[in-house]
Amino acid sequence: MEKLLDYNPVFLAFLATLFTWFVTALGAAMVFFFREINQKFLNCMLGFAAGVMIAASFWSLLNPAIEMAEASGDIPYIPAVVGFLAGGGFLLLIDKILPHLHMSRGKEDAEGLSTNWRRSILLVLAITLHNIPEGLAVGVAFGVLAEEPSIGALMGATALAVGIGLQNFPEGAAVSVPLRREGFSRLKAFHYGQISGVVEPVFGVLGALLVLWVTPILPYALSFAAGAMIFVTIEELIPESQRGNETDYSTIGAMFGFAVMMLLDVALG
Repeated sequence: MEKLLDYNPVFLAFLATLFTWFVTALGAAMVFFFREINQKFLNCMLGFAAGVMIAASFWSLLNPAIEMAEASGDIPYIPAVVGFLAGGGFLLLIDKILPHLHMSRGKEDAEGLSTNWRRSILLVLAITLHNIPEGLAVGVAFGVLAEEPSIGALMGATALAVGIGLQNFPEGAAVSVPLRREGFSRLKAFHYGQISGVVEPVFGVLGALLVLWVTPILPYALSFAAGAMIFVTIEELIPESQRGNETDYSTIGAMFGFAVMMLLDVALG
């Protein structure tokens, strides 16, 4: 593990987000085995993803941001609050501009700028939008290694990547399986499902580079990523996990997701 500290944080961020993309592809591959996903199971998995995102936002991003600001002599809550709200505002802006469609809605309910794009493209763009803060969060977490090249920082960033990867699995399936149900071939549905994760390596590298270039903004960058992730969780994951009458499953999934991510972060980080 110590040898990994010799590698460039940007390269490590790239490898980590390749992993999260790979797990998205694994989830999308469920289309080769299933044409439908049981709603209870989907609610549970989406709830799990929401729990992971909430826990990661605090344990992997906000808490380290507060500690870093405190250690540097700054007022600790300023970077946390400013960065957090800026991250949410950034995702809100993209949400208003990028055409996309939430999974449970018809094409007439598409958000963002008006377009004639097909429903399948809009569905993929919705998940792609969610993957932007995830890639950014992992990239910034590995960028911390430039300022703090320790085993603890490396393990914390690795725990975040593993947690994000775990919650990407149901997201990949939540794209590919509905597309199959709409008449797409299994291969084409898989292609659309996995491609939604392409932005994670892109924004992972950008996040790590940003931290390397402007080290003093690190607490703000961590908080920014947390705000973006919380926005996605509240805007999409939680509402989607509450579909149907079996909402207890989504709640249980969220509890387990939070617990798993907290365990990973506290035990490894």
